[in-house]
Amino acid sequence: MSVSTASKSANTSSRLTSGHAPKWLIPVIGLAAIVLGAAASALIGFSIATWVLFAAIIFLIAGPLAITAIEGKRKGSDSFARFLVYGAFLVALIPLISVLYTVLARGIPGLSGNLLFTSMNGITGVHDNKAAQGAGPVLGGIYHAVIGTLEITLLATLISVPIGLLTAIYLVEYANGKFLGKAITFFVDVMTGIPSIVAGLFAASFFVMVTGDPSKRMGLVAAVALSVLMIPTVVRNAEEMLRIVPNELREASYALGVRKWRTIMKVVIPTAISGIASGVTLAIARVIGETAPILVTAGFVNSINWNAFSGWMATLPTFIYYQIMNPTSPTAAAVSETRAWAAALVLILIVMILNLIARAIAKFFAPKTGR
Repeated sequence: MSVSTASKSANTSSRLTSGHAPKWLIPVIGLAAIVLGAAASALIGFSIATWVLFAAIIFLIAGPLAITAIEGKRKGSDSFARFLVYGAFLVALIPLISVLYTVLARGIPGLSGNLLFTSMNGITGVHDNKAAQGAGPVLGGIYHAVIGTLEITLLATLISVPIGLLTAIYLVEYANGKFLGKAITFFVDVMTGIPSIVAGLFAASFFVMVTGDPSKRMGLVAAVALSVLMIPTVVRNAEEMLRIVPNELREASYALGVRKWRTIMKVVIPTAISGIASGVTLAIARVIGETAPILVTAGFVNSINWNAFSGWMATLPTFIYYQIMNPTSPTAAAVSETRAWAAALVLILIVMILNLIARAIAKFFAPKTGR
């Protein structure tokens, strides 16, 4: 009886698993594709790029064909689309991983307390020549550039977020297809494609017209230029986040007699705050690395300027630009290059910290779920 039961169980299992590709098939095909890709690349002069390309092509052809032979054409087509999506994702990761690896590899050696807490004030080529010869430490840092970056970005955010959020609220809650709403949408789309240098020239020209001083450069002018670039991003993102708030929430609030402005403040915005905060972070990341508009509006200095409303200021992007294009010592350009890579790493870290802060704010203000 037990033998008969075991036989029936085996037959049932065989029927259930027949026509299904074994779990080890895809890994084996992937390994074979890697080996054959290396061999094909070696035939034309081995390189990592051609190796990856040949391996991907072999896998994309062999994998779906094997699954088609076992499970049928439908499953084969599905596997081809799935492998293609996975491959596109991996290809998209390559530049990101490459950039992060390069910045970390070249930036970490340049990080030091001296770099983070001193400026370039008084640093000359003599100091860099000594550092290059091993006769002294690498002097000069990015303290003044970090201060300028944070102040200008903060001012630009304070200008952009209220304007962008209020514009998005009008488009979603009040425009109702009116001419003004369509005009605002059109101009926001136009502003999205404005080159950064044009935004810098606009801000510089605007302050020249207001003050009458053609040489007026300061952090505030740079903040206005960056806000021109930030506002379209904030408007677009906030508009999309506000539109996905269910209308049932608004109607429930109106049914309780709550006025529209209070419904927007207490129901709509808190519901969409997480997405809005993410959009603001994206807008900040969009402008914090801009160089051209800062050079036009804030200039560049080697010393610390705490007052964004007077005098030239330095930022991390302009610091990196000058260290690469105009080394402190042309004969010891490697020292300036080390500072530039370290400044680039600090800039990435600042963006990451701002992203974490935005997520924390969104989580704090998001509506609580639960009883």
